[in-house]
Amino acid sequence: MAVTSNQKKTSAAEPQETGGSGFVPVSPFDIVVFGGTGDLARRKLLPSLFHRYCDGQIPKNSRIIGVSRSAHSRSEYQKLISDAYHEFSNEDDFDAKKWAAFSDMLDYYSIDVMDSKADWAEFASVFKGAETKTRVFYLAMPPRMYANICEGLKAAGCVSDVARVVLEKPIGTDYESARAINEGVGKVFRENNIYRIDHYLGKETVQNLLVLRFANILLEPLWSHSAIEHVQITAAESIGVGGRGAYYDGAGALRDMVQNHLLQLLCLTAMEAPASLEADDVRTEKIKVLRALRPIAADSIETQTVRGQYARGTLPDGHFAKDYLTDVDVNQSETESFVALQAYIDNWRWAGVPFYLRTGKRMAQRRSEIVIQFKPVPHSVFGSDTLVNANRLVIRLQPDEAVKLWMEIKEPGAGGMRLKTLPLNLSYADNFTVRYPDAYERLLMDVVRGNLSLFMRRDEVEAAWKWVDQIHAGWEAVKQRVELYPAGEDGPRESGDMLANNNHTWNSAPILRGKS
Repeated sequence: MAVTSNQKKTSAAEPQETGGSGFVPVSPFDIVVFGGTGDLARRKLLPSLFHRYCDGQIPKNSRIIGVSRSAHSRSEYQKLISDAYHEFSNEDDFDAKKWAAFSDMLDYYSIDVMDSKADWAEFASVFKGAETKTRVFYLAMPPRMYANICEGLKAAGCVSDVARVVLEKPIGTDYESARAINEGVGKVFRENNIYRIDHYLGKETVQNLLVLRFANILLEPLWSHSAIEHVQITAAESIGVGGRGAYYDGAGALRDMVQNHLLQLLCLTAMEAPASLEADDVRTEKIKVLRALRPIAADSIETQTVRGQYARGTLPDGHFAKDYLTDVDVNQSETESFVALQAYIDNWRWAGVPFYLRTGKRMAQRRSEIVIQFKPVPHSVFGSDTLVNANRLVIRLQPDEAVKLWMEIKEPGAGGMRLKTLPLNLSYADNFTVRYPDAYERLLMDVVRGNLSLFMRRDEVEAAWKWVDQIHAGWEAVKQRVELYPAGEDGPRESGDMLANNNHTWNSAPILRGKS
């Protein structure tokens, strides 16, 4: 075994984080990243920890330990992480002195986590003398390895009362595999020490959903079927499957995005007010939404779901894009790169309100948003010749974070009562002038603090898989075809038809020519 012994804009939404640098530092901790040489660690996890160090949140006697099967010395690992940071970061104000201090925190161990007991025993020595320090094990590894890694940690004596484990999505490929993973990890770690991460929940605008709903009296009384006609949740990507072809072709958009990201956004949009922001209070309200989701039975599957797969096409920036089959290097595949669903929540608040969920690869542009479409006014006093558009609340999660409430305004000038639809615009870029943390930055520090409110509970994960599994079963039962759509467009025509059947349309965004 090869063994070797640390700007965008800061949120005003974290009132507990104050001080000279804007943050309260936490107690010293150790974080171990299994898969420490992988793409997630190099692109996201280690840069996020560096940013937290730069903002004064990570004490200098904390340790960050990469673990993988590859053989690297400590200095080689430090160079690997440094090279990756410079490759993927767009920062112009890089602080070489701070990076050197951060790099001193980095260590590396080579372990065959599925096999070598000797590796585990030697690795355990790193925690001698640090028994009371908060200990985080981040499993940036394939989910099938989660239980084995946890068993290895336990056998080596690395699991203590202050030890926490972070599980990356997807947790399993269906309900049964998710339950088996949860069982295996649960034999080693208590539920309150298991952090099932979904980086969407760390986004500022996602968390702002709770503030919008429960801190503004003008919105909450309207947040139900009495005033809302339908809800849209979109997570569109302009990129193709890239280097994830082998994984993606075995998963598809429904398992990869809907089961976690989109259903979590649906829960936050639709849930009742929690008793508090304590973790279990929030998560209990979310599970109620998942359990109230109406199953999409086989006899409704073709009218309430659309599967799509991108064909070759021209992107908005003028570049040509290959088709899905070329990207995943197969001759034939029925895997969906796009999915649209029409879902219903069977409870008093949302009875009869359709929730449209949509996600896909190679769409017109990258954007994630939640659209609350309000009902039209019951009677127009402006005459039959004057169009009165219904109000619409658009919560843009990425890339240009904003909240826009579209309202009717009188157009200035003479010539009668002319109405114009304009937005009340809360743009994050325009209103916050300090750097706010990336989603992984926030979530990593929440793990260290022991804050579970932005992480999924076991019953949430399993309930989401049950709902998704029945959609897959319906597709198989009716042999639902995968519709092709040209790369650079917002999914197949059938997606729009699904909404048109209810006299609804997808919210459109301006195409930013010259950008992918």
